[in-house]
Amino acid sequence: MKHLKEFTIPFVGLKVGKHLFDFEIGNTFLDFFEYDDFNSANVKVDLVLEKKSTIMELNFKAHGIINVNCDVTNEAYNQEIDNEIDLVVKFGQEYNDENIDILILPHGEYELNIQQYVYELIVLALPTKRVHPGIEDGTLKSEILEKLDELSPKTKDIIEEEENTDPRWDSLKKLLTDK
Repeated sequence: MKHLKEFTIPFVGLKVGKHLFDFEIGNTFLDFFEYDDFNSANVKVDLVLEKKSTIMELNFKAHGIINVNCDVTNEAYNQEIDNEIDLVVKFGQEYNDENIDILILPHGEYELNIQQYVYELIVLALPTKRVHPGIEDGTLKSEILEKLDELSPKTKDIIEEEENTDPRWDSLKKLLTDK
């Protein structure tokens, strides 16, 4: 995979201690990953890289707004996101990213590309079911919602059917409660 230069951190020249990095994520970043579930994005990612003598600790924090389509009505709305992940970078014989929290880089590496971690941070911040806030509070008016309401089963009919049961079944139900 090609790497975006702005997400490559040359850590070899950094002193031991904490270093702060800020990234503005927009549509071009999502277009690079060819992820089309988002309509648009305006997300700020803050990275705190703490370099120690043998390891590096990275803390990613993302907050912002992603414009997505509702899973119920397909109406576009702005979904607020807020997510955080931690990553530990160690050095070893060969590259290994099998563990979700630990990245092992080969000795002699001098830079780290974090674009995949930023991408996962944003995608995993979204809820699994995206529901327009107007549906939850009842303010959204749409043809799809009206059609869903029209086709949904009526609860009054179900209650009336339960009340109009055969009296023979009622006497059998009494046998269950007489135990």
